[in-house]
Amino acid sequence: MTTPMRTHPSEVQISTDCWKAARDADSASKEKRLAAKRAEEQEAAATWAKQFDMPQLEGPEKALDWGERSRHQLMTAAHTALVVEGSWDEADWAELEEKARSITRAGWWIDQRDSEGTDLLELLDAATEADRGTENPFR
Repeated sequence: MTTPMRTHPSEVQISTDCWKAARDADSASKEKRLAAKRAEEQEAAATWAKQFDMPQLEGPEKALDWGERSRHQLMTAAHTALVVEGSWDEADWAELEEKARSITRAGWWIDQRDSEGTDLLELLDAATEADRGTENPFR
Protein backbone atom coordinates (compact mmCIF):
# COMPACT_ATOMS: atom_id res chain seq x y z
CA MET A 1 0.00 0.00 0.00
CA THR A 2 1.35 3.38 -0.95
CA THR A 3 0.94 6.45 1.15
CA PRO A 4 -0.12 9.74 -0.40
CA MET A 5 2.59 12.28 -1.03
CA ARG A 6 2.68 15.05 1.44
CA THR A 7 3.04 18.58 0.20
CA HIS A 8 5.18 20.98 2.10
CA PRO A 9 3.19 24.11 3.17
CA SER A 10 5.58 26.41 1.28
CA GLU A 11 4.80 24.53 -1.96
CA VAL A 12 1.09 25.11 -1.43
CA GLN A 13 1.71 28.81 -0.86
CA ILE A 14 3.74 29.08 -4.07
CA SER A 15 0.96 27.38 -6.03
CA THR A 16 -1.64 29.67 -4.49
CA ASP A 17 0.49 32.73 -5.25
CA CYS A 18 0.93 31.60 -8.86
CA TRP A 19 -2.80 31.00 -9.21
CA LYS A 20 -3.62 34.44 -7.77
CA ALA A 21 -1.10 36.11 -10.07
CA ALA A 22 -2.51 34.29 -13.10
CA ARG A 23 -6.06 35.19 -12.07
CA ASP A 24 -5.15 38.85 -11.57
CA ALA A 25 -3.34 38.93 -14.93
CA ASP A 26 -6.39 37.36 -16.63
CA SER A 27 -8.65 39.89 -14.94
CA ALA A 28 -6.47 42.82 -16.03
CA SER A 29 -6.28 41.42 -19.56
CA LYS A 30 -10.06 41.00 -19.66
CA GLU A 31 -10.56 44.57 -18.44
CA LYS A 32 -8.22 45.87 -21.15
CA ARG A 33 -10.07 43.87 -23.84
CA LEU A 34 -13.44 45.16 -22.61
CA ALA A 35 -12.16 48.74 -22.50
CA ALA A 36 -10.78 48.42 -26.04
CA LYS A 37 -14.05 46.91 -27.28
CA ARG A 38 -16.08 49.65 -25.56
CA ALA A 39 -13.84 52.34 -27.09
CA GLU A 40 -14.26 50.79 -30.54
CA GLU A 41 -18.05 50.63 -30.10
CA GLN A 42 -18.08 54.22 -28.86
CA GLU A 43 -16.15 55.43 -31.88
CA ALA A 44 -18.53 53.57 -34.22
CA ALA A 45 -21.56 55.01 -32.41
CA ALA A 46 -20.21 58.57 -32.58
CA THR A 47 -19.37 58.23 -36.28
CA TRP A 48 -22.82 56.80 -36.99
CA ALA A 49 -24.57 59.55 -34.98
CA LYS A 50 -22.75 62.24 -36.93
CA GLN A 51 -23.34 60.55 -40.30
CA PHE A 52 -27.09 60.21 -39.69
CA ASP A 53 -27.56 63.57 -37.97
CA MET A 54 -28.57 62.13 -34.60
CA PRO A 55 -28.80 64.69 -31.80
CA GLN A 56 -26.59 64.75 -28.73
CA LEU A 57 -28.09 62.77 -25.89
CA GLU A 58 -28.98 64.34 -22.57
CA GLY A 59 -28.47 62.97 -19.09
CA PRO A 60 -25.80 62.33 -16.51
CA GLU A 61 -22.26 62.43 -17.89
CA LYS A 62 -21.63 58.77 -17.08
CA ALA A 63 -24.74 57.71 -19.05
CA LEU A 64 -24.07 59.64 -22.27
CA ASP A 65 -21.55 57.25 -23.88
CA TRP A 66 -23.54 54.20 -22.81
CA GLY A 67 -26.72 55.74 -24.18
CA GLU A 68 -25.02 56.57 -27.47
CA ARG A 69 -23.74 52.99 -27.83
CA SER A 70 -27.17 51.60 -26.90
CA ARG A 71 -28.90 53.85 -29.44
CA HIS A 72 -26.47 52.83 -32.19
CA GLN A 73 -26.85 49.11 -31.45
CA LEU A 74 -30.65 49.25 -31.33
CA MET A 75 -30.96 51.38 -34.45
CA THR A 76 -28.57 49.07 -36.32
CA ALA A 77 -30.52 46.00 -35.18
CA ALA A 78 -33.79 47.67 -36.24
CA HIS A 79 -32.45 48.60 -39.68
CA THR A 80 -31.25 45.05 -40.24
CA ALA A 81 -34.54 43.49 -39.09
CA LEU A 82 -36.93 45.94 -40.74
CA VAL A 83 -35.17 47.05 -43.93
CA VAL A 84 -32.42 44.59 -44.82
CA GLU A 85 -34.26 41.42 -43.80
CA GLY A 86 -37.78 42.85 -43.66
CA SER A 87 -40.17 44.57 -46.01
CA TRP A 88 -39.61 48.22 -45.07
CA ASP A 89 -38.50 50.67 -47.71
CA GLU A 90 -36.33 53.76 -47.18
CA ALA A 91 -39.38 56.01 -46.67
CA ASP A 92 -40.57 53.82 -43.78
CA TRP A 93 -37.09 53.86 -42.31
CA ALA A 94 -36.77 57.65 -42.68
CA GLU A 95 -39.96 58.06 -40.62
CA LEU A 96 -38.59 55.82 -37.86
CA GLU A 97 -35.28 57.73 -37.91
CA GLU A 98 -37.12 61.01 -37.33
CA LYS A 99 -38.93 59.52 -34.34
CA ALA A 100 -35.62 58.24 -33.00
CA ARG A 101 -34.07 61.70 -33.31
CA SER A 102 -36.72 63.06 -30.96
CA ILE A 103 -35.60 60.75 -28.13
CA THR A 104 -32.62 62.44 -26.56
CA ARG A 105 -32.66 61.06 -23.01
CA ALA A 106 -29.67 58.71 -22.75
CA GLY A 107 -31.44 56.67 -20.07
CA TRP A 108 -34.26 55.82 -22.46
CA TRP A 109 -31.84 54.26 -24.93
CA ILE A 110 -30.05 52.41 -22.13
CA ASP A 111 -33.38 51.07 -20.87
CA GLN A 112 -34.17 49.72 -24.35
CA ARG A 113 -30.71 48.17 -24.94
CA ASP A 114 -31.96 44.56 -24.75
CA SER A 115 -34.97 45.14 -27.00
CA GLU A 116 -35.43 43.53 -30.37
CA GLY A 117 -34.92 45.75 -33.41
CA THR A 118 -38.40 44.84 -34.64
CA ASP A 119 -39.87 46.46 -31.50
CA LEU A 120 -38.23 49.85 -31.96
CA LEU A 121 -41.15 51.61 -33.67
CA GLU A 122 -43.53 50.55 -30.90
CA LEU A 123 -41.01 51.62 -28.25
CA LEU A 124 -40.54 55.02 -29.89
CA ASP A 125 -44.30 55.53 -30.05
CA ALA A 126 -44.59 54.68 -26.34
CA ALA A 127 -41.85 57.13 -25.28
CA THR A 128 -43.02 59.93 -23.02
CA GLU A 129 -42.39 63.67 -23.19
CA ALA A 130 -39.70 63.24 -20.54
CA ASP A 131 -37.76 61.09 -23.04
CA ARG A 132 -37.94 63.69 -25.79
CA GLY A 133 -35.45 66.50 -26.07
CA THR A 134 -36.07 70.18 -25.86
CA GLU A 135 -34.54 70.83 -29.27
CA ASN A 136 -36.70 71.91 -32.16
CA PRO A 137 -37.80 68.61 -33.73
CA PHE A 138 -38.07 70.34 -37.13
CA ARG A 139 -34.45 71.56 -36.99
